[in-house]
Amino acid sequence: MSYEVELSEAEFDRFRGLIYREFGISLGDKKRTLVQSRLRKWLHEFKLNSYDELYERLTRPNNSEELILLANAITTNVTSFFREEKQWIYLKDNFLNLVDQKNRKIRFWSAGCSSGQEPYTIMIFLMEHLKDFRSWNIKILATDLSEEILVKAMAGVYSAKELESMPKNFLMKYFDKISKNSTISYKVKDFLKEYITFRSFNLITGNYQIFSNQFDFIFCRNVMIYFDRETQDNLIDKYLYLLKEDGLLFIGHSESIGERHKKGKTLLVSPSIYQKKGQ
Repeated sequence: MSYEVELSEAEFDRFRGLIYREFGISLGDKKRTLVQSRLRKWLHEFKLNSYDELYERLTRPNNSEELILLANAITTNVTSFFREEKQWIYLKDNFLNLVDQKNRKIRFWSAGCSSGQEPYTIMIFLMEHLKDFRSWNIKILATDLSEEILVKAMAGVYSAKELESMPKNFLMKYFDKISKNSTISYKVKDFLKEYITFRSFNLITGNYQIFSNQFDFIFCRNVMIYFDRETQDNLIDKYLYLLKEDGLLFIGHSESIGERHKKGKTLLVSPSIYQKKGQ
């Protein structure tokens, strides 16, 4: 077939329905051109003759890997170390009042951790601001939909550009410099990794019963922008269930929680930071 064939409105509706069911990602009509450009590449790569054939391929049993690639193709994995600076300032100023100092146990969840900058930032923050660090029982769960992006996260190797905003003392303290073929990169030191567990998890269709303990802090930043309000509300309900009383939920600066969650369930304590209340 010609790989310049237009994606019809009916075909677009079919694919965006699939994406919504599997990942909760809500695509407006204006996303049709974006989806078409991604699907055309796949028609060529898989040597298929129609969008219908591609749909059948993506929906065949046990083909979750290609489905996840589709979700990745229409979303943007943009992240950085110490992103949303005001959130880290708030956490620094209030941290010891938010954790169980008696049992010295802390649990974080980085939901939608992408290539790992967020969970590694959490670890650097803890090591910088928690006295007697080794005496605490610390666990950080870092999850993402994509196995491919998790491989990069677990490797913990970043380009000089990805670390250009990192303070030089942190760069020396927490990263090993790698020089290869005149290219400079940096690898997260192993002692940062030992507290982090990376796992693949679908926030929409995943089994939340696997979480045996509640979290003190949940980070889900710039993920909900892809979901409609109903999906966002359902996700927030799950986060609130998994948060300890007075635990914090961190979201992206362009995101917000629906009004029904503000009434008796959460308290806005700082821009894009909510505290669990009244549950």
